[in-house]
Amino acid sequence: MMILEYLKKPVVAALLGFLAGLLIGLVVLGWGLWPVQWKDADPSYLNADYATDYLRMAIDSHRVNGDDALALTRYQALGPLGPSAMDAVLNDPGSLDTNAILNFRDVVQSGAALNPTPTPAAGGGTPVSGLSILIIVGTLFVVALIGFLVFRYVLPLFRGFASGEGSAARRAQQLSSQTPMTDYEAMGEEPPISQFITTYVSGDDLFDDSFSIEAPSGEFLGECGIGISESIGIGEPKKVTAFEVWLFDKSDIQTVTKVLMSAHAYNDPATYQRLEAKGEPVLVEPGKQIVLETKALQLVAVVSEMEYAQSSLPDKSHFERMTLELAIWPKVVEPS
Repeated sequence: MMILEYLKKPVVAALLGFLAGLLIGLVVLGWGLWPVQWKDADPSYLNADYATDYLRMAIDSHRVNGDDALALTRYQALGPLGPSAMDAVLNDPGSLDTNAILNFRDVVQSGAALNPTPTPAAGGGTPVSGLSILIIVGTLFVVALIGFLVFRYVLPLFRGFASGEGSAARRAQQLSSQTPMTDYEAMGEEPPISQFITTYVSGDDLFDDSFSIEAPSGEFLGECGIGISESIGIGEPKKVTAFEVWLFDKSDIQTVTKVLMSAHAYNDPATYQRLEAKGEPVLVEPGKQIVLETKALQLVAVVSEMEYAQSSLPDKSHFERMTLELAIWPKVVEPS
């Protein structure tokens, strides 16, 4: 959780973004997709052993052709490697004649004093084509877009888990699994075709449960569910003051909604009037039954358990938790 807290700091986020860009630019693009390819580089880029071998060949060539200007050019091409390569050849002539080495040294020493020649520049890398530039720009755009999406959508999820959303949802699932369903058949009533338990726990700001309703034959009849309708106050987590319970009937493509309200919301005229536009307002009370009916379905929602949260907000204004049982029966359609 401490890591997630650090991620919220702009400096840390900027540093991580820089490191990610460096990793992608250097390793992925620079070493992987478009590595630098050298060609026509001068001998000054050779390592010490290859520079010594190069100088041996230059000395041997000068022994054959006697071209002092060419000898000087080849030596100066070694740049700062020249003196150390010359010392290495003098210490280990190999198959070379010592007089040829000394003659070559005299030529380059006298020629360098009279007419110094600048070290040739290294050959460039592979020319960058217009397509390569387009690919690089496109890649940078994609990286920037991914960074924006991660910052906009992924990090808020991590923050949600850090603030308790994940644990709240897990606790809600545990409470639902521990809540026994009503045995309507034992009560002498027709058992429902579908029956569900759902629980809200404070901190689950993404609370939104939905369930599919099917006939015993497996035929899809509709859906039902519950979600957050209204919160009160500011800050995280949300202070939920009302829920929406809904029933969808596929036979007439109708959705019926009722708004389950806290005592404070129910008794506040402004809140009551605003939420009334979403569905019929209902005051939440323990054990209360809320009935929703469509053309072919009837849903009975029972408040199995509820508890208000304690805070500086008005009394009984938002919920700490609420468990709701949803039971659905098919309605008997009277023949017309």
